[in-house]
Amino acid sequence: MPVPKRKRSRARRDSRFANKGMKVQSLTACSYCSVPLPTHQACKECGFYKGVKVLRTKQDRLVERAHVRQSKKAKPTTASENS
Repeated sequence: MPVPKRKRSRARRDSRFANKGMKVQSLTACSYCSVPLPTHQACKECGFYKGVKVLRTKQDRLVERAHVRQSKKAKPTTASENS
């Protein structure tokens, strides 16, 4: 009858069962923009969580930068006109 030559280590033995506890995460739809996302997490697309804006999104930063650029362009032209 065949017998193993070496004892199998605990790490090798236990690694077979390492992924038994993993489960598929359920997805929900964002209440604001309807993008699918994991439960209990803020939406990365719109920045809302439970109807409240909690994150600054990339789009928000782009809009802010545009306002800053326009205000910087407007200031020098008005200052040169006043002098």
